[in-house]
Amino acid sequence: MAMGADETIIVEDAVQVLAMVGDLSMGLPSDHSIRTARLASKLAEENGDAQDACTSTRLVALLRWSGSTATASGFANLIGDDVAGRHAMVTRTLSGNPNLTLPNVLPLAQMQCEVAGDIAALLGLPADVEKSLRHLFGSPQRGDMQDVLFAPNIPRSVFYVRLAGDLEVLAPAHGTEGALRLVQERAGVKYPATLVQRLLPHAQAWLDALAEPACAANYAGHDRLVSLNIIADVIELKLPWLAGYSRRVAALARRSAALAGMLALEEKPLMRAALLHGIGRVTVPNAVWTRSTRLEPADWDRVRKVPFWTARAGAQVPAIAAEAALGSLVYERLDGSGYYRKLRGDSLGMQERLLAAAAALTALCSARPWRHAHGLPAASTLMTAQAAAGRFDRHAVGAVLEAARVMLPRPGQAKPVADALLSAREVEVLRHVSLGETSREAARALKISPASVRAHVDSIFQKLESSSRPAMTLKALARGLI
Repeated sequence: MAMGADETIIVEDAVQVLAMVGDLSMGLPSDHSIRTARLASKLAEENGDAQDACTSTRLVALLRWSGSTATASGFANLIGDDVAGRHAMVTRTLSGNPNLTLPNVLPLAQMQCEVAGDIAALLGLPADVEKSLRHLFGSPQRGDMQDVLFAPNIPRSVFYVRLAGDLEVLAPAHGTEGALRLVQERAGVKYPATLVQRLLPHAQAWLDALAEPACAANYAGHDRLVSLNIIADVIELKLPWLAGYSRRVAALARRSAALAGMLALEEKPLMRAALLHGIGRVTVPNAVWTRSTRLEPADWDRVRKVPFWTARAGAQVPAIAAEAALGSLVYERLDGSGYYRKLRGDSLGMQERLLAAAAALTALCSARPWRHAHGLPAASTLMTAQAAAGRFDRHAVGAVLEAARVMLPRPGQAKPVADALLSAREVEVLRHVSLGETSREAARALKISPASVRAHVDSIFQKLESSSRPAMTLKALARGLI
């Protein structure tokens, strides 16, 4: 789909943001992948690889965890806390869990590889980067998650990134010596023993060098523009029912800003902030987001830190710092009852007020696991009451409601799609299953049989060249199908 000028970001910055999203989703420090990329590049250089290959290795390392939002639901089912649990898994501090068997974990590993590879393709990264990401956690040809030696069908960067990633994540948890012991236990299994031997003499020096500033990226196409929507879409794979949410908030905020009399110059950061405001959401376990009962105080503490993490992550990438800071104000309220800063009145400008109202109305009009979507009349009543109570700005709410009346489809009216890839019925099915509905739930809504839904899903998989629902959803969003 065509990109507007205010919907773009250079590919290097997009990679940096997605690296942080992946790290936070895994419960890791937000610079883990950046540090891993530097170590992996050192390994590639030490092994005699050319500069282009070292650059590809760096990109693979940065996007190593980019598909982790897609597997959050699956790991939540296996280990409960998909954030802390996966951190414990990769640092090898997780106590025995009977659910972490190869048959349970392998499909999630393959899904993560598929989505990471699709992300690389959407970003237009080199083919060897995409291929490496598709093999990073295992070779489908072998049917397991390990490769004994460098193999013709497995890119070398896979092994550099596996080894560098293990060293970076294990050293803080076990010390350098403990990390190297654990790495040597995996030599000849997860990565070639010869590669581990190349690492050993340099490990401490390379880890120490991570404290020094990194060199700026310099590779062909690093300043090419890509869609900022990709970042929002990847973030929202964490919770299937969120698919497309930030896109809808951005579109509503843009239309509302025009109705509120904002200049085009003011609209651009507002829309970009809407697309970035969910970064911090990946730090909260899925079990919290899907809970239908009242949240415990500890859970609320984590939810209230979501905007903090959005602002903090954004501050690490100068190109998005201002918009991420604006996006981090989406949950503030005029009466000081919002979070995390608890700002009041004059501390919140019209951009902040419009963004808050647009996000709240979009959420009300979207289905959640614990409630059905509100119709626009009911949502309007709720928003108007909140404005009267002093939580939202009346003018902002008025503009948002006016924009919503024009933009939101009427009951029974489907969103038009200018894409002949899928049939009309397949698009209907896609819109239901992409939001996390089961085949039975989608069948009930569409008044067809579950078998028909499954047949349509199989056809959609084939046409979109996907093998998992998250990958299908990501591609469908990129094509404007949902």
